[in-house]
Amino acid sequence: MGTVFSFDIRDPDTPALRAALREAVAMLHRVDELFSPYKPDSVISRLARRDITRAELPPVVHQVLDLCAEAHRRTRGCFTDHPGGHLDPSGLVKGWATELASTLLYASGAVNASVNGGGDVQVRGEAASGRPWHVGIADPHDPARILTMVTGRNMAVATSGTSERGSHIIDPRTGAPVPGLVSATVTGPHLLWADVYATAAVILGPEAEHWLAGIDGYELVALVTDEGRLFPA
Repeated sequence: MGTVFSFDIRDPDTPALRAALREAVAMLHRVDELFSPYKPDSVISRLARRDITRAELPPVVHQVLDLCAEAHRRTRGCFTDHPGGHLDPSGLVKGWATELASTLLYASGAVNASVNGGGDVQVRGEAASGRPWHVGIADPHDPARILTMVTGRNMAVATSGTSERGSHIIDPRTGAPVPGLVSATVTGPHLLWADVYATAAVILGPEAEHWLAGIDGYELVALVTDEGRLFPA
C-alpha cells in the first residue's frame, strides 16, 4: 500500500494480544500483495492487464471491488477505483485494511487501541482511564506542523488530498483539476467510509459540509487550501 502502519495498544500485554498483532501485520502484508498497483504480480495489477478475469479473483478482491462500486455511488462519482483511467482501488483499500486491523485487535482484547495507516486512524476506547484519544491533523505541506487536533473515543479520522506543492487533485467526474484545496479531513465511526468521504470532500470543497451533514455519524472537520489556510467546518 506504499505507507507506514503503526499500532498503539494501551491494554495490558497478553499472549492473545501479541498473536493478534502478528495476525494484523500479516494481514496487511497480504493486502499489499493482493492490491498494490506497484507490484506487477499483485492480483490487481494482473487484473488491470487482463491476465486474469473477474471470475478468477479471490473473494476478498470481489469484496473490495464491490465496496469501490458502492463508494462511487455514495459519493456521486467523486470516488473512483480508476484514477487516471487505470484500475487502482488504493483510495479505499488503505482505510479498509486499517479498520480491519483494528477489528482484529479489538476481538482479541485490545479495547483501548489506535491503528494508524499513513495518517488515517481508527481508535477504540480511551488513551488512558478517563482520557480520550487526540489525533493531530498535519499540514499537508509540512507534516511536522499540526494544524488542528481531533479528540474522541471509538472514532475514525481520515485525511485525503495531496502533499506535493503545485500538484492538483483531479475531479474524476470531469477530469479537471480541483482548484484551491489540498486536503480534507473527515471523522466518523468507520475508517473505510471516513476515508472515502474525505476523498469526496476534497473534490466537493465547501459543498462537502452540507453533503456530509446528511450522512449519519460523519463530519467534515477541516479543509486545507493550497495556501495552507485551515477552514474548520
